[in-house]
Amino acid sequence: MVEPGSFVLLSVAVFFGAFVSGFSGFAFSAVAGAILLHMFQPLEAVPLMMACSVGVQLANLWALRRSIQWKASLILIFGGLLGVPMALWLLHNTDARTFQQLFGLTVAIYSGYMLFKPSLGCLQKMSQSRTALIGFGGGLIGGLTAMPGALPTIWCDMHGLPKNQQRGLVQPFIAAMQIFALAMMVVRHDLSSKILFELGLSTPALVAGSAIGIFAFRNVNEATFRRVILSILFLSGALLVVRFQF
Repeated sequence: MVEPGSFVLLSVAVFFGAFVSGFSGFAFSAVAGAILLHMFQPLEAVPLMMACSVGVQLANLWALRRSIQWKASLILIFGGLLGVPMALWLLHNTDARTFQQLFGLTVAIYSGYMLFKPSLGCLQKMSQSRTALIGFGGGLIGGLTAMPGALPTIWCDMHGLPKNQQRGLVQPFIAAMQIFALAMMVVRHDLSSKILFELGLSTPALVAGSAIGIFAFRNVNEATFRRVILSILFLSGALLVVRFQF
């Protein structure tokens, strides 16, 4: 049995993580992890966050199904799947903490600077080769930092994509990377019965947070969406730096 206090904390963490992910398409673990990583051991918290995040991604894909840019997204996904194995090799053969801190610092600096940029910039055409390269980088970085959507999101912001096009391009990529990671966890038997029980307890909060986040996304204007996305990127990057200082 789960104590009432633990249940409330679990629900709060999942709700806010799902809300942010439903609105922005990413950052579930950055938000929910602020609480869950203090409640559970990493071997329990990480699979739980991954399973919850996949649930949000599936809801996002359904809600945004008319905006999905499948051709460009498949190019991103192809590149990302090539990057994941290299990330796993680096995790086991190098000190990934330095890379994680440097990437987090880079994301925080970029997003902090862009928050004060007065305009969205000009819409630019994306080449397929560069899109695949960004996908590769997203898969590589995602495997090392659990933030696969950060690089593609920054790429979209640099090209001035409006919010529906940005989510339509990046959302399938994030979902594919997280489903792939979750499948690897299933193969390695990382999803215990206890984690599945906690997932069941958190489902109402997951559904509510996702629904409200998606509703907010649909009703916010372009400028506000961009500011919120950059703020989430800044927070995620800063947390990535701070998390590995201890």
